[in-house]
Amino acid sequence: MGRAVPGAPDILRRVETLSQRDLNRALLARQGLLEPLALALPAALDAVCGIQAQYAPSMYVGAWSRMRGLARDDVTRALERREVVQATLLRGTIHLVSPEDYWAFALAIREERRTWWLRATARAGAPRAAGMEQAGATLRAALADGATLRRAEIDELLGKQTAHGIGMWVDLVRVPPSGTWERRRADVFGLAEDWIGPPAVDDDPLEHLVARYLRAFGPASRKDVASFTGLKLGDLKPALAALEPERYASESGDELLDMPGAPLPGGDVAAPVRFLPTWDAALLVHARRTQVLPERFRPRIFHVKMPQSVPTFLLDGAVAGTWRWVDGEIVLEPFEPLPGDVLDEVRAAAEPLAAFHA
Repeated sequence: MGRAVPGAPDILRRVETLSQRDLNRALLARQGLLEPLALALPAALDAVCGIQAQYAPSMYVGAWSRMRGLARDDVTRALERREVVQATLLRGTIHLVSPEDYWAFALAIREERRTWWLRATARAGAPRAAGMEQAGATLRAALADGATLRRAEIDELLGKQTAHGIGMWVDLVRVPPSGTWERRRADVFGLAEDWIGPPAVDDDPLEHLVARYLRAFGPASRKDVASFTGLKLGDLKPALAALEPERYASESGDELLDMPGAPLPGGDVAAPVRFLPTWDAALLVHARRTQVLPERFRPRIFHVKMPQSVPTFLLDGAVAGTWRWVDGEIVLEPFEPLPGDVLDEVRAAAEPLAAFHA
């Protein structure tokens, strides 16, 4: 066990203290960014707790960066075969997940999302709960027997204001080829129960979601779990208690939770060059403790003039610059001057990424 943490609560006095670098390597290992995951795509998505997919090519690059031997067509084929699915889930953002995780995540966050929407739209004259249920019945009828509708058609059917929140009352998925590398606008929707079948979740959905997060991003604080899931700390308390997580301490004395047996490779493990897409979950605030995105660079990745963020590359486990695919090549923009041999290493690592785009 690690050293005691001065001034920390009793529960932290006899637990192992993890350095920021320890936490960095733990996240990289679990995300397939130390050693690529040798898994089929659905299992890899389960391992990393899904991949954000607001911009279709980003989910392809995010999966490629984390997996061994993934071809671009593998993602499209998996979507077409319904082995994986795109949908609006955590924090109201589009994620690429396995069918099992789709249902677990959707069920875990459903009531909180509905409560939030009703509260946020109360002054705008939006329908209340009964009205949304009625609109949901209308939409389900229109999508029955495997039918699909475009976003504009749902807006026309329900009205834009109602349509904006209807995904919190009707379980919808984005139906390929919409939202693929080849057709990037993800605007065709179908009923989840028609596309991937009815819910088949063996455990409590919220416990499932929290366990997925800790296995993919832990050790993490309770606030980090709340930030990632979009749920309140009070809502998470029963699931965290039921999971009986391992407990660690950060260098600042914060309590960190983890699933038993999850990888902790240690801060001295070497980290290879890696390339991340826009809005990669490893860079969001729930993972701030790992400093995969150093704070001095955060304003250069997430800012109001670039709402989609920018693709980045990692050196020694931390963002060191951005990249772009231009005319068949990966163009690198380091944030600070790099030694010649390091720049050569990054360029060599970028060659497979250029081939993936081509």
